[in-house]
Parts: sequence; structure tokens; C-alpha cells
Amino acid sequence: MDEKILNQLSIELGKRLKQKKLSVTCAESCTGGWIAKMITDIVGSSAYFNRGFVTYSNDAKHEMLGVSLASLAQFGAVSEQVVKEMAAGALKVAKANFAVAVSGIAGPDGGSEEKPIGTVWFGFAFHVDGSIQTVTYRQYFAGDRNAVRLQAVIFSLKTLLEEIIKN
Repeated sequence: MDEKILNQLSIELGKRLKQKKLSVTCAESCTGGWIAKMITDIVGSSAYFNRGFVTYSNDAKHEMLGVSLASLAQFGAVSEQVVKEMAAGALKVAKANFAVAVSGIAGPDGGSEEKPIGTVWFGFAFHVDGSIQTVTYRQYFAGDRNAVRLQAVIFSLKTLLEEIIKN
């Protein structure tokens, strides 16, 4: 069932991007490239997907996307500030029209009282009147590591599709 949903979302996302002649990129941490995989599973995705970033470590977030070391130190990798910077950095580096960034705690360890297992932050970035706009969301997903990651990928694709339709 979930594979069907992922595939349907990826197909619809590709159709919308092609129709509008737009491109997308992704900056992934806890999803480990799963969003990019789903986008590129669709035949013809090279028309709207040039590159994605798997930035699992803080060093990768900083070096590849320009996330500030100060933000990482002050807020942590799983935070609104960091996903905003990840999305904006991916948008700039990939020269895309839309970007999604994901950072979360998939488990089974790594959670805290403040950020329990299943906490995932999302950042969506896009160009508006020459500047980069970002929208962020925090979600809490139940289940094991795979379930949290799967729900994060579904949320990313659904929300990306909604943002493309709106803009």
C-alpha cells in the first residue's frame, strides 16, 4: 500500500513539474536519499531533477549546503533553523525552483525529552520575486525506524506537491 502511495505521489509530482517547467531538489538527512530515489524512479525525471543531497552528518550539512555551524551548535541538526538553511542551500546549489529538506530522529535511539524519536523537521524552499521563501513543518511519526522514514518521505512528497500547486 505505501509503495503504491509513494509511486502515485512521485508520478503526480513529476507531471506537475513538467507542466510548469519547474525543477526540484532535495536535502536529506534521516531519509537517506529515499526522496531522491522516489523522484528518480519516474521515467523522464531528468527533465525536472538535476541533483539531490544526502547530508547525514553536520559536516555534510555545513560543507555541501552552507548550513551555519552556529545554527547546528545552537539548535541541533533536527531543528527548524537547520532545515530552513538546508532547503535554501540546496535550492541555491542545485539552481532548482523548489527544494525539500528533511532532518529527524528515526530511532531506535537518539531521542530526548525535547526531541523524541519520531520527531522530523521539514523545510520547503522556493523562489518568490527574486528571493528565497521557506516554509517549515515539524511532525511526529510513530513506529520503528523504517516507519518513521517512510512517513517522512510521504509527507515530503505530498507537501512538495501542495507547494508546487500553490505557487
